[in-house]
Amino acid sequence: MAKVTGLEGVVAGETAIGLVDGEKGYLVYRGYWAKELAVSKSYEEVAYLLWNGHLPDAEELAQLKVQMAAERAIPEYLCKMLDLYPASVPLMLVLQSAVAALGDEENATWPPTLKQAVRLTAMLPVIIAYRYRSLQGLAPLKSLPELGHAANYLYLLTGKLPEEAHVKALSAYMILCIEHGMNASTFAGRVVLSTESDMCAAVAGSIGAMKGPLHGGAPYEVISMLEEIGTKERAEPWLREKLEAGEKLMGFGHRIYKTKDPRAEALQIATLTMVGKDASFDLALHVEATAIALLEEYKPGRRLFTNVEFYAAAILKALELAPEIFTPTFTAGRIVGWTAHLLEQSAHNRIFRPQSTYIGPMPESETV
Repeated sequence: MAKVTGLEGVVAGETAIGLVDGEKGYLVYRGYWAKELAVSKSYEEVAYLLWNGHLPDAEELAQLKVQMAAERAIPEYLCKMLDLYPASVPLMLVLQSAVAALGDEENATWPPTLKQAVRLTAMLPVIIAYRYRSLQGLAPLKSLPELGHAANYLYLLTGKLPEEAHVKALSAYMILCIEHGMNASTFAGRVVLSTESDMCAAVAGSIGAMKGPLHGGAPYEVISMLEEIGTKERAEPWLREKLEAGEKLMGFGHRIYKTKDPRAEALQIATLTMVGKDASFDLALHVEATAIALLEEYKPGRRLFTNVEFYAAAILKALELAPEIFTPTFTAGRIVGWTAHLLEQSAHNRIFRPQSTYIGPMPESETV
């Protein structure tokens, strides 16, 4: 019997939320191409779509924005808790425990509610910014209700009103993080919720999965590559040396997508306004073009295209976000997808209880 590991290819359930088809390069959110949503809609609009099954009209969108703005304040007990963590505790671990602590008596209910999903989505960026600024020795800032979700996050991190091009780029990135099928963190959350645990506990489980470097840490290596290359002149010799040594180029190729990553295509469109205005972003585009040409030269027919991690790294670097908040920012984008899956799971719940094949020794005696 073939060894079964990783559940790869195993169907764990049905969903109406998203479709990922790597062979065709499809990424669909509730009947819409994700790449089109990323360049034409706000994060709030796509959040509404995932939660409710349809895009909001003007009144529905305005109401959601008011709800999210009202949920941005961190409870006093949670602020005290965040202040007590030593600086050595990783931000993702802080975020995981903070979300679990939000599961108080009012919010640790079954079944989970849309109100809980809105609250967690609104609060995650605030928690991240509070902790990040504290580690920098800076006072935390209060959210500005007139700012949208992505703009407010940038403001809370930097203390500056962000440029519109930066808001659009971050919003597109967060939309393309928002959902990606039955990935490890989404599955982890659904498993926790299937026990009739609460939404906060399930999201804490999802964050635990996202914390692992095989799931949420890819942009770090792309940033390292871009920093090591440094200038456009160094791009070709640096990349050629890596390829001739048989090394992998970070940010190219994808486990799922065997054609162009639709998320990378969307980010490329969304960031056009940054071209020529940011030297680090211009370098990234030059590295991308050079790498694609060299990959075709060294590995013809391998279908190695730019993936979302490459553009994510280019955007996060251009926004001057610190590396330690890359994965938390990814998490702040994915929270809507997680909560949409949790609401879907609760509507037709059945506890996940897979079987395993025992390969250990048996007792010598046959007596039971």
